[in-house]
Amino acid sequence: MGWRWRRRWPAAAGVAACIGLGLITLMREGEAVPEAPQAPPAAPIAAARTVTAPPENRAARRRQLVEQVRLTDHTYCSYLAHSRYPHESRPAGHHPDQLYPNQPLLETNPMRAEGGDSHPEVQLQTAQSRVYLAAGEQADFSLRALDGGGQPQPLVVTRALAQGMTYGQSRPAPQVAVPFADEGAAWRGTLAPAQTALAGFHGTIRLEVRYQAGGREGVVLFDVIYSPQSPASWSGRPREAVDGGALQFALPLDVRLPGRYVVTGRVDDAAGRPFALATFNEVLGQGAQQVRLQVHGKLLHDGAPRLPLLLRDVEGYLLRENLDPDRLLLPRLEGKVFASRTRSLDGVPDTEWQSEERSRYLAEYAKDRAAARTRLARFDPQAAMPPADCGIGRMDQ
Repeated sequence: MGWRWRRRWPAAAGVAACIGLGLITLMREGEAVPEAPQAPPAAPIAAARTVTAPPENRAARRRQLVEQVRLTDHTYCSYLAHSRYPHESRPAGHHPDQLYPNQPLLETNPMRAEGGDSHPEVQLQTAQSRVYLAAGEQADFSLRALDGGGQPQPLVVTRALAQGMTYGQSRPAPQVAVPFADEGAAWRGTLAPAQTALAGFHGTIRLEVRYQAGGREGVVLFDVIYSPQSPASWSGRPREAVDGGALQFALPLDVRLPGRYVVTGRVDDAAGRPFALATFNEVLGQGAQQVRLQVHGKLLHDGAPRLPLLLRDVEGYLLRENLDPDRLLLPRLEGKVFASRTRSLDGVPDTEWQSEERSRYLAEYAKDRAAARTRLARFDPQAAMPPADCGIGRMDQ
C-alpha cells in the first residue's frame, strides 16, 4: 500500500495560483474578443452605413467581462484570507487529517488471495497503530473477518513475515517472523524492528500476513517506515512566551545531526477542542537548540479559544533532501506535552501576518482585479460591478 508523505503546509499562494490558472485562461480568451466588434471592409459606396454589434454578441461579451471581475475578485480575496496567518500557524480545521497522528489506521476491504483475486463475500477488517516508527518504537496490527451481513467469521493467521524493501542492486534485507495471537475478537501482532534482525534497516518494512477465512486462503500487506537512528533528542522542559506576534512554545532539542528539521505539534483549547496546527521548519546546527512552535496572535484573536492552551502529540524529523528514505525520525512526544499558563490575550497582537511574499502577491492580484473592473466599465459604463468577495472574518476561509 502507498503512503502519502507529509509535507510542509504549502504557501497560500499555491491555493490562489490554482484559481489563477482559470483566471489567466479566461482573460486570454477575453483578449481574443475585441471590445467592439469591427465591421468587415465594405466596397466603396456613396455613403457608409454604421454597423452595430448584434445584441447577442454584446450580451455574451458582457457576461465574459463580468465573470472576469468575479474571478479576479475571488482570487484576490481568497489569497488575502488564506494568508493572514503564517504558514507555521494554521487553524486546526485546515488540516483535519493531521490532528490525531497516533490514532490507528482502520480499513475494511474484500478478502484478497495471493494472485489478486478478491472475495467480497468475506470482508477483512484491519488496524495498524502507526506508519512511521522512530528508533525503538513498535507498531501493532490486527485483523478479523466478517461476512456480508457484518457478522464475525472464523479466521486463522497461518504466517506473518516482515522484510525491508530494497531496490536495484541493494542487498536483500532479512526476513523476520512476527507472531500473531488469537485474542477472541481479532488476531493481533506486534512488530518491534529494534528487537529483530531489522534493527539496522532504514526505510519501508513490509509485513505480509497470510490467513484462512471463509474456506479460502488470503493475504494482506502492512507497511511501516522505520528510522533506526535518532538525529536528535528532546532534552528539557518546554516553556512559553509571547514573542514575534505569537504565543510560542519552545522545546529544547539536543541535535546530533545538523540540518533541516520539520516538527509539528497540535494545540487544543481548554475544552479539548483542536484549535491550531503549529509547524517548525528550519535549519538547526549541532548541539543545544530550540524548536519554537507558535500560535499566531491573529489566529488567537479570530478563533477566541478557551484558555489555557494545550500542546500535544509532537512529532518531527530531519529532512534528507534527494535521498531515499528522505527523513530520519525524531522520538515522538505522544499525548500531553505542555499546558500553557497564558490565561488571557492581553499583550498578544491582533494583526495579520505580513511578509514580502504576501505583499507582492496581493499587489499583483489587486492589479488583475482593477484591470478586470476597468475593462467592464469601458465596455458598459452603466454596468453595476459584482459585489466584492472579501468577507474574511471567519477562521475557516
